[in-house]
Amino acid sequence: MAIEGADIIRAAALLGAGIAMGFGAIGPGIGEGYAAGRACEGISKRPEQAGLLTRTMLIGQAVSETTGIYSLVIALIMIFVVQ
Repeated sequence: MAIEGADIIRAAALLGAGIAMGFGAIGPGIGEGYAAGRACEGISKRPEQAGLLTRTMLIGQAVSETTGIYSLVIALIMIFVVQ
């Protein structure tokens, strides 16, 4: 049983997919948590602005999540396309 070049490429693609998803999920997780915390702080200071703050926070979190989705797409390409 010999290890061939295709096996090494497949292993590297799977490892790269895992690393891409790992690093790709850290940024949105931290960013969305920070945004939610700051929104809660803002709502506690100005409760009358709760609707505007919540709407703005959700839009910011949606934009932040796009990097996580992009890393998921890259990971899936590495898993299913690279052979």
